[in-house]
Amino acid sequence: MFFNTRRSIIAFSLSLSFGSMGSVLAQNIEQRHQAAEEASQIFLQKLGSTMKAEMTTNGPVAAIKVCSDVAPDIAADISFEKGWKVTRVGTRVRNPMLAMPDVWEQKVLAAFQERANKGESMQNMVYSELVVEPNGKYFRFMKAIGVKPLCLTCHGGQSDIPEAVKAALQERYPHDQATGYKPGDLRGAVSIKQPVNQM
Repeated sequence: MFFNTRRSIIAFSLSLSFGSMGSVLAQNIEQRHQAAEEASQIFLQKLGSTMKAEMTTNGPVAAIKVCSDVAPDIAADISFEKGWKVTRVGTRVRNPMLAMPDVWEQKVLAAFQERANKGESMQNMVYSELVVEPNGKYFRFMKAIGVKPLCLTCHGGQSDIPEAVKAALQERYPHDQATGYKPGDLRGAVSIKQPVNQM
């Protein structure tokens, strides 16, 4: 069971297939999807505004700590407030301890890339699904993150990244893979995982 930009059609199909029980299930999933989408927007807005402020005030080297320190704090605050697991995952990983996608997330990132290749905008690209795992049932959601020009200072090609930033990245992330991007590339996604006790 999944939802993307066509989720209302799928919800209607569930309602037809399972009667009143299916209608309640579809409504529950739709509500979870909307809440997850709102939370992901809040995360990205807070991260973006903090990054711009740090870049403007202290420069790109200082801004590295926004992704390494501030972003996990923002995600942790939302996770604590909602009772969900909120993270960012990348198509190329800078910090394997925080951004390594699991198998489900890898599949969704691959699907996002296929959708982008067909011309779909990443601005509203989302996917959600009810997943049964060995330790329980989860509602899982991802929202694509595209590369913007501002991102190239830390994630672009060799000619895009200032030498001081290269040195700081090498010191902090000696196994960094998260460079070589161009504007419009798929950088990764906000990933949300919600435990489901009853539906």
